[in-house]
Amino acid sequence: QVHLVESGGGLVQAGGSLRLSCAASGRSFSPIMGWFRQAPGKEREFVGGINWSGGNILYADDVKGRFTISRDNAKNSVFLQMNSLKPEDTAVYYCAAKLSGTWIGRNRYEYDYWGQGTQVTVSS
Repeated sequence: QVHLVESGGGLVQAGGSLRLSCAASGRSFSPIMGWFRQAPGKEREFVGGINWSGGNILYADDVKGRFTISRDNAKNSVFLQMNSLKPEDTAVYYCAAKLSGTWIGRNRYEYDYWGQGTQVTVSS
């Protein structure tokens, strides 16, 4: 069992920044961690993911260059730094743990454990 808790969400103006954190507990820290988001009325979508070493990081096209994922394995934590935020980034953001395989999955169904989510609201 892996327990994930996100924090750091909030309300920010367009162009601003937020840093989300995800703390993991339970079994050993997952080799693959992902960030997803879900806006009202929309499907949960991939934002980005990172492998164990941090040497492989993938981003969705619409956040590339604005968002940065990192992890601290000693603290069982993964982070999502979000810069140049846009109103369309408004969503509930989730971190997720993928226990099998060494590749970063973009499909939500590849992930085994999820946090409760944290709301990010970007005002125009």
